[in-house]
Amino acid sequence: MDKKLKDSFDQSASDIGLHIDKPLVLIGLMGVGKTTVGRRLAKKLDLPFVDADEEIEKAAGLTIAEIFERFDEDYFRDGERRVIARLLDHEPQIIATGGGAFMNGETRQLIAKKATAVWLDADIEILVERVSRRNTRPLLNQGDPEQILRRLAAERNPIYAQAHVHVTGNDAPHDHTVDKIIEALNK
Repeated sequence: MDKKLKDSFDQSASDIGLHIDKPLVLIGLMGVGKTTVGRRLAKKLDLPFVDADEEIEKAAGLTIAEIFERFDEDYFRDGERRVIARLLDHEPQIIATGGGAFMNGETRQLIAKKATAVWLDADIEILVERVSRRNTRPLLNQGDPEQILRRLAAERNPIYAQAHVHVTGNDAPHDHTVDKIIEALNK
């Protein structure tokens, strides 16, 4: 890797001239890359990273799939709301949320008030290809993944559009998406 490119990856938020004073919350459909992009964004900005789904699993002592199986989506969303509320009370950090987190009005209001919401977006075809690699997504176990993702996009995208920042990643490398987020935050 050439030095200029390496140096750009090693910059912190202050080196980039970006002042982060509250959490950055990544929202978007499953498969868009919230966790992967979030980890890289956190590293580049020298901030902590947390995955809300992992925190929910720790708190519940169950996987997301087990929570859906044993209880229901409403039960999961209530726990998700409480975990995200707790995460928003921390210093600036990068938080990756589950695809449906921002759909809860109370969670959305908390994020809008205490954080900067970043909507990561991608074409459905790309999402279908990505989510087909694993079968750990309970909402996709109920039929054709493409049809489900199209339905979810139609329902959720108008709500996701309320985010402070909108970045389309599509099939670009994750580091390119990170750079687009930083560029959007600088505006």
